[in-house]
Amino acid sequence: MAGHSKWAKVKHFKGAIDAKRGRIFSKLSKEITIAAKQGGGDPDMNPRLRMVLLKCRGANMPSDNIERAIKKGSGGGEGANYEELTYEVFGPHGVALLVELSTDNRNRTASEIRSLLTKNGGSMASSGAVTRLFQRKGQMIVRREAANEDQLMEVALEAGAEDFKAEPEGYEILTEPAQFETVHKQVEAKGIKCEVAQITSLPTLTVPLQDPGSVTEVSKLIDALEDHEDVKEVYTNAEFPDGTA
Repeated sequence: MAGHSKWAKVKHFKGAIDAKRGRIFSKLSKEITIAAKQGGGDPDMNPRLRMVLLKCRGANMPSDNIERAIKKGSGGGEGANYEELTYEVFGPHGVALLVELSTDNRNRTASEIRSLLTKNGGSMASSGAVTRLFQRKGQMIVRREAANEDQLMEVALEAGAEDFKAEPEGYEILTEPAQFETVHKQVEAKGIKCEVAQITSLPTLTVPLQDPGSVTEVSKLIDALEDHEDVKEVYTNAEFPDGTA
């Protein structure tokens, strides 16, 4: 993904947290509960829980909320049984989206998502049509003022990073998913704070959005998906102009 799109997405995420804090915390609590139920409440022994807690830190989620969600998941109660799904979607202007969900009612969620797509210019894609356009990677994004370029590159590559990119606003470190934790721990051990640290799906080919109308239509669909209570993540190959993501 082009550098300006990536940094715009970071800014968009931070703005979304401020605007939709309660909804985002609710979704993160659900992810914590699912992770703790599946692998226990100790993040040292539960890689999935560790990943969710990184997202919580990025969203500045209060520790009380986190502890409650862990207790709920690891307390041995019945609770809801969540199923995890990935929907492949085509949006307006040829944009592709991967939508990750957790639901306790597959039929309800499918009906609601299909309705949402119909109202916002999207449609379900056939299996594999969208996943082939993305690759799973570990990704860390560091603000330029947070690190020395040479030091960060040396630490990242020696720890096993696949790629290091320097851009005007900062640095991007990419890893294979299996190497993400090792690299991230080495970066943090040097006192370097990552703006983003996650396992993500990155597009292998982007679709540039050239005019305000197309930006508005695609953004409307993404926002509608992200607002749905069962949606965890929305990945897109849309390339937004500077300042519009």
